[in-house]
Amino acid sequence: MSTRKELFDTQTIVEEAVKEQIEEPAKYHVFLLNDDYTPMDFVVDVLCNFFNKTAEQATDIMLTIHNQGKGLCGIYTAEIAETKVEHVVQYAFEHQHPLKCVMKKA
Repeated sequence: MSTRKELFDTQTIVEEAVKEQIEEPAKYHVFLLNDDYTPMDFVVDVLCNFFNKTAEQATDIMLTIHNQGKGLCGIYTAEIAETKVEHVVQYAFEHQHPLKCVMKKA
């Protein structure tokens, strides 16, 4: 018959083995890219509506996009990043703007 200590030791070993197998999912950066046609207020609108940024945060990111060519909108797991990119691209297309949104592994 197993003692209580043996059961505890076995459970601890199993828990440690499972923890070693579990990895945090990969993260992806989502960027908006600068273009010469999309209005700045549309970019701010996208940042507020799709990335939950405040008007001030969105304006700062928009200026970064304008001055540096791209701006980081957020860091997400692959599925969420893909969804954000698809939604932004579709929204821009519907409003006839060439705004590009991309994701890159962090």
